[in-house]
Amino acid sequence: MNLLSDIKNLIEDGAKKGGYDDELTITFSDKPQICDFQCNGCFSLAKKYGKKPIDIAKDIVGNIKDNPQYKVEIVPPAFINITLTNEGLKNVANYMLKDTDGGLEKHKVSQKVLLDYGGANVAKALHIGHLRPAIIGESLKRLYRLLGDEVISDVHLGDWGLQMGLTELQLFEEGKLDYYFGESKQKRELTIDDLNEAYPLASKRKNQEEDFKQKAEQWTLFIQQKKQPYFDIYQDIRALSVKEIATNYKKLGAEFDLWEGESNASDYCEEALNIIKEKGLARESEGALVVDVAQEGENVPIQKNGETLYINPMPPCLIQKSNGGDLYATTDIATILKRNKTYKLDRIEYVTDARQKMHFIQVFRTCKMSGISPENQQLVHVVNGTMNGSDGKPFKTRSGDTIKLEDIIALLTNKAKDKLKSNGVNADDETALKIGVGAMKFGDLINTVSKDYLFDIDRFLSFEGKTGPYLQYTCVRINSILSRFNDGQGGEIDIYNDETRQVILAMLKLNSSYEICYREKSLNALCLSAYNLASAFSTFYNNHSVVNEKDTDKQNSYISLLKLIKKKMEQALNVLAIDIPQKM
Repeated sequence: MNLLSDIKNLIEDGAKKGGYDDELTITFSDKPQICDFQCNGCFSLAKKYGKKPIDIAKDIVGNIKDNPQYKVEIVPPAFINITLTNEGLKNVANYMLKDTDGGLEKHKVSQKVLLDYGGANVAKALHIGHLRPAIIGESLKRLYRLLGDEVISDVHLGDWGLQMGLTELQLFEEGKLDYYFGESKQKRELTIDDLNEAYPLASKRKNQEEDFKQKAEQWTLFIQQKKQPYFDIYQDIRALSVKEIATNYKKLGAEFDLWEGESNASDYCEEALNIIKEKGLARESEGALVVDVAQEGENVPIQKNGETLYINPMPPCLIQKSNGGDLYATTDIATILKRNKTYKLDRIEYVTDARQKMHFIQVFRTCKMSGISPENQQLVHVVNGTMNGSDGKPFKTRSGDTIKLEDIIALLTNKAKDKLKSNGVNADDETALKIGVGAMKFGDLINTVSKDYLFDIDRFLSFEGKTGPYLQYTCVRINSILSRFNDGQGGEIDIYNDETRQVILAMLKLNSSYEICYREKSLNALCLSAYNLASAFSTFYNNHSVVNEKDTDKQNSYISLLKLIKKKMEQALNVLAIDIPQKM
């Protein structure tokens, strides 16, 4: 059921009969105390038809037959206000109650989508920078599936770059890889601590020791060429690292269909490069291969003080190193080739931060220019902002180090446990984890995806206001009330008071928010609508006792209303990947 669409058809039918064959926009009213929906299209029609807006409004409304579902009125200067009658609202509520999806209308045409998010790097500890792509990507996946898309999710691990050569070389120099090179008969089992210590040290040495850097680049090439024992070491490191990455993503509720990475596209790199070369797109630059992707008005050279500068810089896409090694762009282009050979995809989406914006522009253009991505396929980069501390800068430890993801999860869990204890609830670790992670997710997703925001744990964990715990507590409260009745209790929902009316309207707005989120690729509209429904329920709950209601018909109506609220809240929280605890 799409109520906005039904009302739009009603108004447009009246307009057509009045001689105006135009599309009109219907929105929820910005003055809900006056009406439920509004149409402001008469003003634009007045310019087109050379008539007074009020006369056009009268023509439209005059051609709408009386309808028991709606009350349609004209308000000067020429607004058309639409209000659902109690009968209409009652019908809508009972339809939502019976419908599996709670009245949510799915897309008539489904798209096949590959959603690439997470992007953890093998041999590196997950850190706070991995939070937003995982949180946003998981919710987008669930949103797309809810609305009817077929979605394949891929964590797309960074497992084929220089960090692998750096890590191996550092471990080798520490004597931890002697077995692989025949220097020891005893194989030392590597640990996560080994990797977490080796990579930061190697990364620091890379910037200070040129010989070490060059040797690490050679080791990386050996890995990419699958030369032994470098490749065997790589596989062991990858398996160990992926196990740890999966554990932390599971705590976040991030689930992936594919656990592939850059390495899975390695066999397609040569084919992708050949396609680009055959199209005449590649050229040599200082021994490397590049593709010029600049469009008109970009990368325009100008001379200033004897130096060449560029207006709207768009550097070429570097697709192969001078030593023949693969680059980040190479494997991303090859990955798109692999995905299109494996699946017939309408859309490929990537969720990463803004630092990769230029990279994806270059990769997408190279794929379109070469035909690796079909003309009708959408390549989308969902850019997320950063999670900042109180100083407005990316969140770090006091010493300036990047915070590990496992430390953030532990901090959230402990903070949630302390909060519950202060409220008189002794929670286990699982409950505290659900509340802590749920608080963080809502605190993230209520912001526009592309914007930066402040990471404020105390505010996120509040049980009041626009927070995850407030929504979770709403569901816990509803479940507690319904537990006092039998599953079979309940009846037809009726409109006994304004609080009931406002709850149902909040659910209609919640339903409409999903399409907004789909279009904008941001979950903030859903977060706000879910909060507004929880707030409307709270007002209803404070004014009407379901348990103590003496009128049986009214009580059964209230029970069904709570069941509907429960259904819609659970649906919303599931899309946000926020779990509901049993108690709070």
